Amino acid sequence: MRDSITTQCLLFEGVFRKPLVTEFDQHHASSDGGAVLLKAVDRRLGLIDALAGCVRDARQPGKVVHGLQELIAQRVYGIACGYPDANDTARLGDDPIHKLLLDRDPITGERLASQPTLSRFENAPTRGELLQLGEALFETVLERHAHRLPGKVKHLTVDLDVTADATHGTQQLSFFNGFYGTWCYLPMLAFLTFNGEREQYLCAAVLRPGNAPTQRGALPLLMRILDRLQERFPHARILVRLDGGFAEPELFEFLDFIGVDYLIGMAKNAVLKQLAEPWMIPARARADTTGQTAHFYAEARYAAHTWDRERRVILKAEVVRHPGREPRDNPRFVVTNLKRSPRRIYQLYCQRGEIENRLKELHDGLEIGRTSCSRFTANQLRVLLTAAAYVLLQELRLKAAHTRWARAQVSTLREQVLKLGAHVVASVRRWVLHLPAAFPFLAGWHRLALALGARAG
Repeated sequence: MRDSITTQCLLFEGVFRKPLVTEFDQHHASSDGGAVLLKAVDRRLGLIDALAGCVRDARQPGKVVHGLQELIAQRVYGIACGYPDANDTARLGDDPIHKLLLDRDPITGERLASQPTLSRFENAPTRGELLQLGEALFETVLERHAHRLPGKVKHLTVDLDVTADATHGTQQLSFFNGFYGTWCYLPMLAFLTFNGEREQYLCAAVLRPGNAPTQRGALPLLMRILDRLQERFPHARILVRLDGGFAEPELFEFLDFIGVDYLIGMAKNAVLKQLAEPWMIPARARADTTGQTAHFYAEARYAAHTWDRERRVILKAEVVRHPGREPRDNPRFVVTNLKRSPRRIYQLYCQRGEIENRLKELHDGLEIGRTSCSRFTANQLRVLLTAAAYVLLQELRLKAAHTRWARAQVSTLREQVLKLGAHVVASVRRWVLHLPAAFPFLAGWHRLALALGARAG
């Protein structure tokens, strides 16, 4: 079906007891009425203003119709509402709610910026400005939670992970990656967990070439993050948790030098497998006896030939059994400087698996992989704008702590909170948003709005 149709009226005959006529004639209406909550979230965070302050507007002032702050806001709010492409602006140009989000009159205000305007904006920032945008995102997240937990941050966990962003064109620095079996980029994302809370908050997003090793860029990123965390939370205990792809001598030496805790996976090798063998023997025996997967936890001292010294390695000696299959040895290794029991340390390490849910949200809920610009820097900007949209949605979820959406995926938040039919009416003194009385989540939406600063009228 084409986006451009020739009639606003459709007739359904023989479907209902009476013929049904549908008419797309409701002016000043939107399907994104709930997005006003995103504006309330950003008013608290100041994220969009912080991002806008990082980019210099090189356009001639007399010819500017859409300011940089408006362009950033349009893209961030659009991504959060499910419109990840600049092309979507052709459908949203006159949407009253999206005008309202940009502080325009929802009835008489100017149309949203066009796709060519947004494309020029995405290609304009320099590499230095992109770095400043990333720092602004990080500082906004940091200050938000420092304000939320004044003097109460006792434990901080930093997780880094890499994800594949498949490419399908001639984008700069897109390469074929044999591990993922596709042409791609490899964005690196950083998350913060405060005091063992269930939520991991996105704080950094760096686009990388498709052939980048996992550890490329990890140490400089960690150095900046940990420096600010130690400065902002001097009494908090910091844990860095990474998978085996990040393990390199310089990283271990840096983490030991600055005195933070770490849990870092280690790829198996002949020496490590030999260290695990004394515990693999009873694991195999137990698996044979019970017919089920068996594992033991132990520890050893180990130093690769490139390391400056030996470090503690946690061993998980595991034999995996599935019905109808041969048993399979599955030893796992984690390098750490923590002093807890091997079992407890490995359990802490496995908690990093929750990051996979955040990555799925970014891919499936916000389409962070929509990096279809030709220039690498423009795609980095898209990744940052998507990260900003995710930060807004994470704050919305935080404010929904006592509602049905406390642990909802961002796609659920969008469908049940933001996608709300609305009719906008303007008077001399105010705008009125008419929402459906039959809205099934009215009580939760009302509670969420109050948590974001609305008051009963």
